[in-house]
Amino acid sequence: MTTLVTGAAGFIGFHLADRLMAAGETVIGIDSFVPYYLPQLKEDRAAELARRHGARFRLIRCDFADHDALGTALAGLDFARIAHLGAQAGVRYSIENPRAYAQANLVGHLNMLEVARERRVPMVYASSSSVYGGNTQLPFRVEDRVDHPVSLYAATKKADELMSETYAHLYRIPLTGLRFFTVYGPWGRPDMAPWLFTDAILSGRPISVFNHGDMRRDFTFIDDIIDGVVACLDAPPPDDGQPKAGGSVAPHRLYNIGNSRSEPLTRLIDLIEQACGRPAIREEKPMQPGDVKDTFADVSAIAADLGYRPRTALDQGIPAFVDWFRAYRGG
Repeated sequence: MTTLVTGAAGFIGFHLADRLMAAGETVIGIDSFVPYYLPQLKEDRAAELARRHGARFRLIRCDFADHDALGTALAGLDFARIAHLGAQAGVRYSIENPRAYAQANLVGHLNMLEVARERRVPMVYASSSSVYGGNTQLPFRVEDRVDHPVSLYAATKKADELMSETYAHLYRIPLTGLRFFTVYGPWGRPDMAPWLFTDAILSGRPISVFNHGDMRRDFTFIDDIIDGVVACLDAPPPDDGQPKAGGSVAPHRLYNIGNSRSEPLTRLIDLIEQACGRPAIREEKPMQPGDVKDTFADVSAIAADLGYRPRTALDQGIPAFVDWFRAYRGG
């Protein structure tokens, strides 16, 4: 089977492509290599996929938000399903550069929906836990109202879900939206706390502890995330007129994918300190605009439908990340 994976040089896309190809599948990867963070890391991920899997991996350097370029890139290529994981990521950056999010996350998502419609193939796409905004009732459930985003990034992801519902209703395309909760692990993103804290601690620089450390996150190890994505790819929603997770009666489901455990930010820092073998220099700062205090995933929907069970605790995942980080950065 061949799967089209957007964002294949990104964090989650890299791991999904690796998992699929390790199982004997073929992957067509699309990535525009936007320099939002360390371009070399994206190049290294792509090179690692080619090294591990050879001809099973075909990389296309293309901006999926460019409709004409996307159509040219995919002409003559066959694939049975789409994992649309590419996006302009980052809550805080969306405040500084909002147009990048409108282009990648709105226009780009629409383009991928059109590909799914034209090819008549199911698609799994990345949403985000950020859609829950300032919700205070924990854990977050897919049935919760998500009408009050606190960042433009969150608003674009909610818009993606709405567009997908429309396409599932009009064209009966099987679509699954995944609300990811704070993903971390080897080959992770340099703009997220595990990387930022590890890099700073090993370099002897201070770390910024926002909201004076009074924050909690549902930290989810990358292997658990990929378990959920693969399960959704393997089981597209049926067009049976019955209500799905998230409330749709069209072939469209929404799932939380998290660790189903909310951890204090200070515990994350403690574990990174232990793994690094040295203390952090902690600088307490106020909450940043667009950020939220707590996240906590209710994964009961995807557990009931697809048997999803997170298996990696934070005290296992953080040492694995720090070990990889040391090796990648050469000690």
